Amino acid sequence: ASPGFLYLLLILPLMIGFYILRQHKITAALNIPGLNQFETSGYSFRHWLRHILFAFRIAAVGLLILILARPQATNSYQDISTEGIDIVVTLDISGSMLARDFKPDRLEASKNVATEFITGRPYDRIGLVVFSGESFTQCPVTTDHATLINLLREMKSGMIEDGTAIGEGLATAVNRIKDSEAKSKVIILLTDGSDVSSSHVNDSVAVVSRARASRIPIFSIGLDVPHNDEAVFRFLSQSTGGEYFIAPTSDQLADVF
Repeated sequence: ASPGFLYLLLILPLMIGFYILRQHKITAALNIPGLNQFETSGYSFRHWLRHILFAFRIAAVGLLILILARPQATNSYQDISTEGIDIVVTLDISGSMLARDFKPDRLEASKNVATEFITGRPYDRIGLVVFSGESFTQCPVTTDHATLINLLREMKSGMIEDGTAIGEGLATAVNRIKDSEAKSKVIILLTDGSDVSSSHVNDSVAVVSRARASRIPIFSIGLDVPHNDEAVFRFLSQSTGGEYFIAPTSDQLADVF
């Protein structure tokens, strides 16, 4: 508990060294010629026994230092049962996501917050769908979150044709988890604009009906979304059992996640 006290064990070598020097000073010595015959006689048991008191002192000091350090041990276990869910993060990587009203920009701020979100859900399978003028699955749902985070960090605007095909992004996300056997499936949509290039722009009801049929709530997060587009996101979310959130700052985005 207090490992710093273990440094006091350095006192023990000093005590031993002082004891040896002291023995040389207090032991009587008399130079007598012609003692070669005693060289092989060795020391008696009594000679060694006189050091036992010092050995006890060293042991006592060492044990006192260990007591001060308060060594501890635990031997416990617990069974943890968890039920992971399937989550698909659907991320807008259009050119407008490079706006710098977030630090360093909307896209990087979104990636940073999504990374923290993924790290905090170790038992869930999470996938990544990105969209701009078109959409594709960057990572299918997986528990290999290290790989998922690496793929998320590689995302950048300009990888695909520019635009904001929200409908196609959601359709891809729904296809990724609609057949999952997980008891709970969720789509998180993160975007900053209106659906201006999706083939589903006039048929968002189709995406909603597919999500509802598969019991997949859509949670939409809008980054500075125009007011006239918010109704669309509320419809997408509330019709599937999800919610729509507004996140005009990085801190609010973190709170929403």
